[in-house]
Amino acid sequence: MSQLVLILGDQLSLGMSSLRAADRVRDTVFLAEVGDETTYVKHHKKKIAFVLSAMRHFAASLRADGWQVDYVALDDPDNTGSLAGEVARACHRHGCEAVSMTHAGEWRVQRALADWSTQSGVTLNVLDDNRFVASAEDFASWADGRKQLRMEYFYRDMRKRTGLLMDAGKPVGGAWNFDADNRKRAPSDLDPPAIPRFEPDEITRDVLALVAARFDDHVGDLEPFQFAVTTSDAEQAFAHFVEHALPHFGDYQDAMLQRQRFLYHAVIALYLNVGLLDPLAVCREVEAAYHRGHAPINAVEGFIRQIIGWREYVRGIYWHFMPEYVTRNALGASRSLPALYWTGETDMACLRSAITQTLEEGYAHHIQRLMVTGNFALLVGVDPHAVHEWYLAVYVDAYEWVELPNTLGMSQFADGGLLGSKPYAASGNYINKMSDHCKHCRFDVKQKTGDKACPFNALYWDFVARNEDTLAGNHRMAPMYRTWHKFSDDTKAAYRQSAAAFLSGLD
Repeated sequence: MSQLVLILGDQLSLGMSSLRAADRVRDTVFLAEVGDETTYVKHHKKKIAFVLSAMRHFAASLRADGWQVDYVALDDPDNTGSLAGEVARACHRHGCEAVSMTHAGEWRVQRALADWSTQSGVTLNVLDDNRFVASAEDFASWADGRKQLRMEYFYRDMRKRTGLLMDAGKPVGGAWNFDADNRKRAPSDLDPPAIPRFEPDEITRDVLALVAARFDDHVGDLEPFQFAVTTSDAEQAFAHFVEHALPHFGDYQDAMLQRQRFLYHAVIALYLNVGLLDPLAVCREVEAAYHRGHAPINAVEGFIRQIIGWREYVRGIYWHFMPEYVTRNALGASRSLPALYWTGETDMACLRSAITQTLEEGYAHHIQRLMVTGNFALLVGVDPHAVHEWYLAVYVDAYEWVELPNTLGMSQFADGGLLGSKPYAASGNYINKMSDHCKHCRFDVKQKTGDKACPFNALYWDFVARNEDTLAGNHRMAPMYRTWHKFSDDTKAAYRQSAAAFLSGLD
């Protein structure tokens, strides 16, 4: 009996488990563009265009590969606007009594389809997502009985399981982690290679017109649009990174420069997260670059750790703790998201640079997200759910399974220390150390308080003071509280007053 093979918009790989288990002659592959997926948060225009164009190109590659494809476009007059609604219509069209799919990346999508299956009586066969090394069950088994779920130990297990950078059971280079070598400040005259850009073809131009007409009120610049939207172009972008940027990726992966938005970063997370690139395959190519002497161990290990370490780990955390995880707010933060997150209009050069880049490109690298926009939201006490929805909306590579733990856990400490052993809170000194932003700012990073002082300085100590009841018992925060308690009453008051004045203006 024929079945409908459902392919979601972030499952654009011919090697998906659902396709491997299907029959080209008997089964129909189904993809649908639905309004609900574009508006559950108001996604960046570039993100919508990227996913829709990649979906349409993937449908063409499926047909070329011999599959029967049923594709529903967003502007189809009969489109119900929901994924469940379109699956139901497709089942009716094709007379299918069963739907097969690879497990959805996001909890809400999987739950909606499971509810539809129960209500409709149509069987829903769900297969593991074979793009990941560890399944949700694997992660649960690893987590069972552990008091702390630290990524470093999970990462070591992933290295052993994959054999990446391993030699006779030992880590290549004599250490598991070379992160200490990856914190160099980039000189302002650094000249990294430009990332590859791809001119839109006819399919993409049609999508851009659709997005411009339908999502004009969404955040971000739609054009220029120059992302890869096919596997072949994504592979070309990755090959360019390996050849030209990988050798220096490690050294400067935490650096920030006012006039260099991409530095030596791969900018491939968007391709990995929709299936245009295979995570293990890119790791093996990077490993091969090390073995042939093209790139140093700190760059190669740092890249691989992001893929089979952090990426796998946050997915495990997500599925292990959802749906409750999204409601966590350990610090009780409640401030509304400041308007500057949607405009980039602020005198703080680092924040202005990161947000402006985000609105224009739909991209910012991990330190911009964690230590600039995330750090600021943490220090001023923004509701972590509002921060989560902003990150989910504005970044082209953002899907809830990867974005939510990074935001609530790593960035906002809303999970109380499940991911991070301490809050990633920092004063202006960190940003000055890792960037050239402070040279372009009207605020003085060396001043601690007052109207001309970098706001991060007073905000940091205000954060420490107001969260003492919650954080004083955190062993990694103990030095900060010892320092705070050594300050004179006048110094403490100056910090709190400077922070209050800034927050009043922010409101």
